[in-house]
Amino acid sequence: MKLDVIKLDGKKAGSVDLGEDIFGLEPRADILHRVVRWQRNNAQAGTHKVKTRSEVSYSTKKIYRQKGTGGARHGARSAPIFRGGGVYKGPVVRSHGHDLTKKFRKLGLKHALSAKMAEGSLVVIDAAALDAPKTSALAKQVKELGWKRALIIDGAEVDENFARAARNIEGLDVLPSMGANVYDILKRDTLVLTKAGVEALEARLK
Repeated sequence: MKLDVIKLDGKKAGSVDLGEDIFGLEPRADILHRVVRWQRNNAQAGTHKVKTRSEVSYSTKKIYRQKGTGGARHGARSAPIFRGGGVYKGPVVRSHGHDLTKKFRKLGLKHALSAKMAEGSLVVIDAAALDAPKTSALAKQVKELGWKRALIIDGAEVDENFARAARNIEGLDVLPSMGANVYDILKRDTLVLTKAGVEALEARLK
């Protein structure tokens, strides 16, 4: 499939051939959901923690005699039933991550790219490079192009001037091709690929 290529100033710069096996799939929500869930679970810190009965600061002295009080049998104030006692089966430090095969992760990225293509939110630009890191100039070009929440994916490396200029523009993110992921692609309204980015992604996903 062919898609027009534009420059940052909005002028046409030819066209590019996009592979049907990467950009022409029928997007499946179940595949995208599984990959996004894998990404977000791996990103979760898992540092939540509460003190158990053995960790709270209380004396271990038996609080009253075992029999004859008419009350329940207790050995210490650290029991979960008391105020200030330990928490029963509370959260502990752990990893929330789970495994997902490389083949499935690659498939998820293909479906994310295809989803953007299907909804008409995929744009290919000639190059993401600037002569000087001027945020104001880039912000003006982005506004004229109508990109409000956009992700720009470049080739193996991102132009330093472009990355510095884009750093302070709200809603604009720039990633190298190896940083392309399903979650970041789906959460942006517009996906912008450079010609180098298209080549790198096709090489990565073959």
